[in-house]
Amino acid sequence: MSKTSDKIIKAIKEKGESLEGEMSFFDHLEALRWHLIRSALAIVVFTIGVFVYYNWIYDNVIMAPSKSTFWTFRMMCDLGEFLHRDMCPSKINIQLINTEMAGQFTLQIDSSLMIGLVLGIPYLLFELWKFIKPALHEKERKAASGFVFYASFLFLTGVLFGYYVITPISLNFLAGYTVSSSIQNLFSIDSYISSVSTLTIATGLVFELPILVYILANLGILTPKFMRETRRYAIVIILIVAAVVTPTPDMLTMTVVAIPLFLLYELSISVAGVVEKRKKKRAEELDAS
Repeated sequence: MSKTSDKIIKAIKEKGESLEGEMSFFDHLEALRWHLIRSALAIVVFTIGVFVYYNWIYDNVIMAPSKSTFWTFRMMCDLGEFLHRDMCPSKINIQLINTEMAGQFTLQIDSSLMIGLVLGIPYLLFELWKFIKPALHEKERKAASGFVFYASFLFLTGVLFGYYVITPISLNFLAGYTVSSSIQNLFSIDSYISSVSTLTIATGLVFELPILVYILANLGILTPKFMRETRRYAIVIILIVAAVVTPTPDMLTMTVVAIPLFLLYELSISVAGVVEKRKKKRAEELDAS
């Protein structure tokens, strides 16, 4: 009888522990849901703001890289004068058309949402940090305390680099590229918006490389030694990426794009080195204790 009662008590305890674990799991899901809801609301607020002032944003932000008076082209003219080369772009001939009845309306909604998402990324990272922070130890919190700032800074820097460097150079080349004089370049507005948003957001994500390396180094997947040994392969990949995102035959333009990527890779090696030193220090402290 006592054995039977012991089994029943043990089963009840195990069931209670499993229920407690399930409750904890669902509590985490509930917390994550509210973090995502607040992030979505922030993005919606930014999207509404962009939608309200869309006319100004369209003329001065979205279409700005397609104008020869854009800041980048003016800097290229100044650089050309300094180098005694003709680097001023000619008139960028981009003729946009709309081929759908509701095309311009959906365009305004989609592009407003895209810009709202970019502006809301820092707050999204902040909510993500608030969700992860309670699960970290005190030392881990201190080590990752600048996550939101650095991730947001790198992303927005990448977006600005893509917008002010890669996008105008690519538009200038592609708009004037012709296979035959019998073919007229008429671009759909969707194609233009897609090109601008892809180049800027993709560059923002590429600039998150040091953050990715930081995470992989903490997981033990990447080491500074491995990154130094594979530097030559990384250089080749960076040059290929620079050639793809700037489809111009100008070597100077490709170099301007490749240099920041080289610097990002070197910064990532330094980040991996810092992580490795911290790991060694923790291991020494554990051995000493």
